[in-house]
Amino acid sequence: MTRVSLATLLLAASTLACASPQLIAHRGGTGDAPENTLPAIELALKNRADAVWVTVQLSKDGVPVLYRPSDLSALTNSNGPVSRFTAAELGAIDAGWKWGDTTHPWRGKGATIPTLEAVLQRWPQTPFYLDIKSPDAAPEEMGRRLLAVLEKTRSLGRVRVYSTEDRYISALPAAVPRFVTRSETRTRLATVSLSHQCPPPVADEQPRWYGLELNRNVEVVEKFTLGEGVSAATLTWDKEAMACFRSHGEAHILFFGVNSPQDYEKAVELNADGVMVDAPSQFSARKG
Repeated sequence: MTRVSLATLLLAASTLACASPQLIAHRGGTGDAPENTLPAIELALKNRADAVWVTVQLSKDGVPVLYRPSDLSALTNSNGPVSRFTAAELGAIDAGWKWGDTTHPWRGKGATIPTLEAVLQRWPQTPFYLDIKSPDAAPEEMGRRLLAVLEKTRSLGRVRVYSTEDRYISALPAAVPRFVTRSETRTRLATVSLSHQCPPPVADEQPRWYGLELNRNVEVVEKFTLGEGVSAATLTWDKEAMACFRSHGEAHILFFGVNSPQDYEKAVELNADGVMVDAPSQFSARKG
């Protein structure tokens, strides 16, 4: 089987005139179907998603599975943390139980909690972004388990790992592709957005992958002689920020939370590499 890297797929897409950013189905397309389930991913790909973003936790028996909240009661007909159940037990839980406002159309429709291995095997050519959300898994153990699945499914060339917690990124084995940590990305964007200064280049020359919300609300803390002041601010990607991030080598930039036509058009204007959307069905026509 020919292995095509995620970077190669993105670079090929970027060579097209006025190319659209990579359309990434957030949590498998949570706006169209129950998040992180096989039906959601299948529907997202039918709606022309280029890649799929899924959330990964470890089961009781150490198997990477797809689920986001800290407790099963948030989305399913069960309760308790994912780590209390084996992968086989999780595979029998209805992850579509609470999807939908009133009618819950996905109840009993087979939208269960799948293993990462099953997902990667079912779609062997699809690029995936893996978001670590396991609240009670040791980072080193998570890294080892992920690497084992990625090697078994021959997926190292088409995945990239993200986490809001830097410790999970830092603990990944060297062979696992990853994003720049969220804290570094946020700090760099804040320096450009608020101080209009471009931080110096990083020491390595490797391609770097950044992911952050298109618009991110933050609190700015200022230190004074007699105390400190806190004020609200919004970190926003613009041409200055994009130029800074791309001024020191190869940089791939993904925008999170792109769920309106206006935000999508802004991503196109800024030449973003990818946009993460909740409902691919609402954006497939914009791909041209």
